[in-house]
Amino acid sequence: MSTEAETQSAQATDPQLKRHVGVIGLLFASVGSIIGSGWLFGALNASQAAGPAAIISWALGGFLILLIALVYAELGVMFPLSGGVVRFPQMAFGHLASFTSGWITYVAVATTAPIEVEAALQYGTKYAPFTTEHTVNGETVHTLTALGYATAVVLMALFVVVNYYGVRWFARINNALVSWKLFIILLVIVAFFVAAFHGQNFSSHGFAPEGVHGIFTAIATSGIVFSYLGFRQGIELAGETDNPRRNVPIAVIGSVLLTGLIYVLLQVAFIGALDPGTLAKSDGWANLSFENDFGPLAALATALGLGWLAVLLYIDAIVSPGDTGLIYTTITARISFAMARNGNAPKVLERTTDKGVPLVGLFLAFIIGLIAFLPFPSWQQLVGFITSATVLSFASGPLVHASLRAQLPDQERPFRLPGGHTIPLLAFWGSNLIVYWSGWTIVWKLMVAVLIGFVLLAAFAGSGQMKGKSLDVRSGLWVFPWLVGLTLISYFGNYPEPADGNLNNLNFVLSAGLLLLLSVGVYVLAYTQRLPVPEAQAYIDETVEEAAVEEKELSPPSP
Repeated sequence: MSTEAETQSAQATDPQLKRHVGVIGLLFASVGSIIGSGWLFGALNASQAAGPAAIISWALGGFLILLIALVYAELGVMFPLSGGVVRFPQMAFGHLASFTSGWITYVAVATTAPIEVEAALQYGTKYAPFTTEHTVNGETVHTLTALGYATAVVLMALFVVVNYYGVRWFARINNALVSWKLFIILLVIVAFFVAAFHGQNFSSHGFAPEGVHGIFTAIATSGIVFSYLGFRQGIELAGETDNPRRNVPIAVIGSVLLTGLIYVLLQVAFIGALDPGTLAKSDGWANLSFENDFGPLAALATALGLGWLAVLLYIDAIVSPGDTGLIYTTITARISFAMARNGNAPKVLERTTDKGVPLVGLFLAFIIGLIAFLPFPSWQQLVGFITSATVLSFASGPLVHASLRAQLPDQERPFRLPGGHTIPLLAFWGSNLIVYWSGWTIVWKLMVAVLIGFVLLAAFAGSGQMKGKSLDVRSGLWVFPWLVGLTLISYFGNYPEPADGNLNNLNFVLSAGLLLLLSVGVYVLAYTQRLPVPEAQAYIDETVEEAAVEEKELSPPSP
């Protein structure tokens, strides 16, 4: 049965609205965002946390992210909207849920461009004193110097300038940069395999020296999940692609599968290429390090006598994070644009230039990026926080998926996820597990950020600018037991180990079981308390109608 939303969705996908990102552009936007700074540091960090079992960590991390990606593939094709991760909760649950998801998403994406800049500058320290080495809580980190801060400001400003020229320029630049990044990472894998492969490295100091705990810690805190999170760009830019029904599933699912294979191969190559003497000197995996360790892959290439490869890696350490930072600056502005469209943020964030650029959102992203450098002046200090925030923002997707199946049973679904509630529920549980594995130190900081968001929501709602007559508290009530339950389980849990403020009362099996019970309970609560069909349909019609308008605003005029 056809619905008004279907008609409006067809209008929103009208090619006359000048969608400029094709299937390759959308796939490369996801792949380019995935292959950022994570691969430059992840192989070493994961090895330190899990030993050779880091191979399992990369594969399992990719699987968990794929579950989430599958959910969003269906949603993204149903409603190809810019900023879709923020827009979808509005359709199913209304303002409270959409603001919560949107705020967490915004915090995550707005701090991603800064971490990519920090990664580039850490590698660049080989040539200029952009960073200096410190020890924080027993961990060696590279923090920005005065020169590093100044250079970071310039790089962040450059992202804004490039984005000012609109999504067409972004897609052209990104395609070229992603081609380079894929070439370099594949070259590193082949070069490491050819230069040296020491099979004894996989067993000499134990395959999994930290056991199961180390495998799951690596997933959340070593940059593994962080390295996969860019799949979201296929969703966020769905409103700007020429054939969303075909392009979105290819971009979302294809990017995770492609990069997952690459990451596993890179981890195997890294472990095999290590000199066994280096492992012996470090007394195993936990203390593995290199001299002049500005960048571990470049350091290993130098140790192997591959000076030419080290030079290329130092070049790529600018290109890869720079490209990802460019992408996330684009996405941050569109998230604030989507929140304003939802009525959950000031309307000034809706304004676009004649080039289709949300300029106020771009400048806001620039300012927040600069602020993020102050409390998180190193890559290592920020990666776990961004990982947890981003995964937490994704967690609403499975709940939206289940609710929209009931609210819009006849809506056309060009890509339909099989298995009923199974994959969405597993995806929701997996999201909660990843946040838990990041550890109490990160979880409590994330929850403070969420509380700040609720304060901003109360102030905004009180200002009279919010659309609608209520916050839709009843349909968004699941937000509170979810966040409170996740916080309590983390506090009583055993991540990190040794404890750092947490009580360390729960072992792996018990914590995973409690998180499963929490996930099922919240899933059922969200499903049963979803918006009634007439209210959901009203939000959907409003959102899709606005999408048709904003496609014109976000698209530059024909030449």
